[in-house]
Amino acid sequence: MKRLIIGTAGHIDHGKTALVRAMTGIDTDRLKEEKKRGISIELGFAPLTLPNGQLAGIVDVPGHERFVRQMLAGAFGMDLVLLIIAADEGIMPQTREHLDIIRLLGINQGIVVITKKDLVDEEWMMMVEDDIKEYLADTELKDWPIIAVSSTEKEGIPELLKLIEDLSAEVEEKPALGQVRLPIDRVFIMTGFGTVATGTLWSGRIRLNDSLQVLPQELPVRVRTLHVHNHKVDEALAGQRVAVNLQGVDISDIHRGDVLVTPGFLKSTYRISGNLRLLKNSPRSLKNWTRVRFHLGTDECLGRVVLLEHDEMQPGENGYVQIVMEEPVVCNKGDRFVIRFYSPVTTIGGGVVIDPHPPKQKRFNEAVLEEIAVKEEGDLEEVTLQELNKYPDRIMSAEDLAAVVNHSLAETREVLNHLCEQGLADYLKVENRDLYISTLGIDYTGQTVTRVLESYRQKYPLRPGFPREELRSRYFKQHPVKVFNALLGLLETKGLLITDSKHVKLPGTAAEPDQDAEKAIQKVMAMLDENPLAPPGLKEIQEEIAAFRHDPAEIISYLEDSGKIVKIAEGVYYSRAGLDLAWDKLCGHFNENKELSLAEARDIWETSRKYTLPLLECFDRIKYTKRIGDNRIKITR
Repeated sequence: MKRLIIGTAGHIDHGKTALVRAMTGIDTDRLKEEKKRGISIELGFAPLTLPNGQLAGIVDVPGHERFVRQMLAGAFGMDLVLLIIAADEGIMPQTREHLDIIRLLGINQGIVVITKKDLVDEEWMMMVEDDIKEYLADTELKDWPIIAVSSTEKEGIPELLKLIEDLSAEVEEKPALGQVRLPIDRVFIMTGFGTVATGTLWSGRIRLNDSLQVLPQELPVRVRTLHVHNHKVDEALAGQRVAVNLQGVDISDIHRGDVLVTPGFLKSTYRISGNLRLLKNSPRSLKNWTRVRFHLGTDECLGRVVLLEHDEMQPGENGYVQIVMEEPVVCNKGDRFVIRFYSPVTTIGGGVVIDPHPPKQKRFNEAVLEEIAVKEEGDLEEVTLQELNKYPDRIMSAEDLAAVVNHSLAETREVLNHLCEQGLADYLKVENRDLYISTLGIDYTGQTVTRVLESYRQKYPLRPGFPREELRSRYFKQHPVKVFNALLGLLETKGLLITDSKHVKLPGTAAEPDQDAEKAIQKVMAMLDENPLAPPGLKEIQEEIAAFRHDPAEIISYLEDSGKIVKIAEGVYYSRAGLDLAWDKLCGHFNENKELSLAEARDIWETSRKYTLPLLECFDRIKYTKRIGDNRIKITR
């Protein structure tokens, strides 16, 4: 059968607790002070069996104005409300405030219950009903059924239970799939068991031995035992009143307002963006940076309201806001909240959380307002794409995006795959992780790389390309090396650049010596080829070409990169022809001899020790020769 949470609402001493007792046989006033004063101070709970056998949970809330915070803690999570109005008094101040709270929380299923019908005559009862209908006429609750009962005489109670049963069919059941979320409304010690936390399970299911987390403290806990409606169970489902015996936490570590969740599902925040609506009957307007009491779930904390599109919000108006908290809160996109003035404490409005983890945002900024509107009205695909596009140079994992858009990893992956199929995003594979970047991000990155590479090419026309590690450290240091390499690979597949192990360059470009560079190159080659086995040193070469427009170091680097010259030691360069000549002479020697001494090498190359030793070490490095003692031998391959 459907899981159902029923709540009471109404003015003090209008018979809420008496009605619950008449329906269930349970007195929800459990505190000594409540018994002594005859009023409810704390939340009360009782199971209710409907005529068809369906079991529901009842949350009985205090009616005194001083205990509205307790009423709010119980109101979140209600599926159906019994708005209780005493026949002998009619609509009173807390009736109005409780009704405002019900409307702000979007609870659209309920019954108006006129209690104490035995205290008034029929004419008075008709007048009370007319007053109620008139008061509700301009609200979303105008079609709520009205029924009169006497809790002491049990008159009208069977009819009320049948009416609740009929309305329960229209209640949308809370999702038992997905992540666990249970706002805690009571914590106590059970002898022999330890810490017990109770609350209405908003989503998911809790099983014995589940590992959960208490937020905002991020305390790991384990489920030791479970009770639903005072019965021990192995599993609790969303929409039920649950008592969870927690292992691994002391009663002093948790309190009302904390949230029991699946580990990693939610994170606490000090700032939320939302759409706030002030009540039409709010006693005053709302100015920017006003201090308020923020209520969400069972939690209450102080915060300040930042009006993003108003200088001052008037009663009945709505608009986008940020609320900056003084303590961490736990919330999710789509959660409803209520705000009350800090002092005097009155309910003034409420709204819906749009972004539970927003950055600090500027007021009266069209881009900010448009971004919030997309998050409010857009579907998951639009919101995910917006997050990818917000910072085009950012590459995000599916896990990070799931956290930002407040959806499950599976849902987020599905949306990301669809965005990739549509050509609106792309992914990079890095160490078995899928990272995502939007098409806008690819275009932005491609434009940046093109601009940088073109500028570099104009400045250094003789170089083979931009050194890839220098490119990362100067322009893409936000990316780790492996992510950067994957990004370059993606840009290369799209034809935006060409890479090798050391350099990055634009397609269709190569080092292109101009006329002046060609003259310098010819001069260098002529100097090296004049005496190929005893070439001039680097300093002499640089002095010889210093008069040319290009930096001598650029000329030497170009010749080395193009393979026309070879560096065999610091400051010693050979032309390719000179090195080939040395190779041929060395091969000729080993065709007739097994070993080669330094003196023999000097003789076959007809050069000095200054060149002989670097040449021998060069051939050692390329694994043609190997030094054994003072001699070299040819390495057999």
